[in-house]
Amino acid sequence: MSTEAHEDRISSVSKKFGITPEDYMLPARHMINLLNVDGTLREESDQGTEPGHEYPLPSPAELMDAYSALAVGRRVNDQNSALVRQGRMAVYPSSHGQEACQVAAALCLEESDWLFPTYRDTVAVLTKGVAPMEVMTSFRGEWHCGYDPKAYNCAPMSTPLTTQLLHGVGVAHAAKLRGENTVVVAMCGDGATSEGDFHEALNFAAVFKLPVIFFVQNNKYAISVPLSQQSAAPSLAHKAVGYGMAGERVDGNDLMALMAVMRRAVRLAREGNGPLLIEAHTYRMQAHTNADDDKRYREDSEVQEWIAKDPVTRMHAYLDDAGLLTEEAQAKITERAEAIAKKLRDGMNQDANTPPSELFEHVFASKTTQLAEQQALLADELAREEA
Repeated sequence: MSTEAHEDRISSVSKKFGITPEDYMLPARHMINLLNVDGTLREESDQGTEPGHEYPLPSPAELMDAYSALAVGRRVNDQNSALVRQGRMAVYPSSHGQEACQVAAALCLEESDWLFPTYRDTVAVLTKGVAPMEVMTSFRGEWHCGYDPKAYNCAPMSTPLTTQLLHGVGVAHAAKLRGENTVVVAMCGDGATSEGDFHEALNFAAVFKLPVIFFVQNNKYAISVPLSQQSAAPSLAHKAVGYGMAGERVDGNDLMALMAVMRRAVRLAREGNGPLLIEAHTYRMQAHTNADDDKRYREDSEVQEWIAKDPVTRMHAYLDDAGLLTEEAQAKITERAEAIAKKLRDGMNQDANTPPSELFEHVFASKTTQLAEQQALLADELAREEA
């Protein structure tokens, strides 16, 4: 794309909003935040919106669907943490406290759109429609991700840091070349923004005007490294302007604001306005994984401060006060959450029966000589153990 064409794109979309290209690309001066911590709706003048950065409230039906997924996500996080302690899962990176981000990321997409999650985004994958046991398969030590990505338009949960952004950009590029109306949401954490792959993915997406939403869950720590030691930028969303794309900041524990911001971003991308960078300010309330001791790098008082901002209790309070969350509705949501938790317990309490030889079957299209030798060596060792 020529420089002139890029500038025309930015100028065109900014004119639609009646603002300058700079004001379109830069995040709003204040973080988008529609709900107070106690679940009350903030005054319009205090929501962070401004010309070109307006966010209508989601409908009551949309909010109820989102809250249902949020409540299920919290129950799944708690259940999986228990399964790890029982030895039924090898590891589990809990997203306790970040569930609102993940629900919004999945619900903003159409069925034909693609989601590229990280290893911590189990709630997003569940909300995208993947069956619970299929989502958790990799965490029990299986060699595969547990589900067919093409069946759900959901990539495997990526453990290597930031690689999923490049994969998401590739899918968006292919879709554009085919003339498909596909939008990609590529998820990452604040630590991923320090990786070279982050730069390459954003730069390529912006140059080729690809329909990608780069969704950064800023949970304040890259394992144990605080954000202040990762970036000197005013915010991670401010990085967008350097690539020639729009950025926005949103309260990552405010499900209503997340739904509004993500739906606008997807709409803009689908209309051909290029990629966007969304930074959600949230917090990982529990340890990085069950192998992490978070008391070594953060104070309990800090955790307690964020527990008071819990996205589940905030959304529950709003819906209850609005008369939308009746006792019957809450009972149905709880019943659904418990049914999913039971599926996970029952599934994880069945020992996996995976032949060790399968490790070598799907690494390359044609098995290499080295893999064949390793497979034969393992087979010989297993045979001698059985003898």
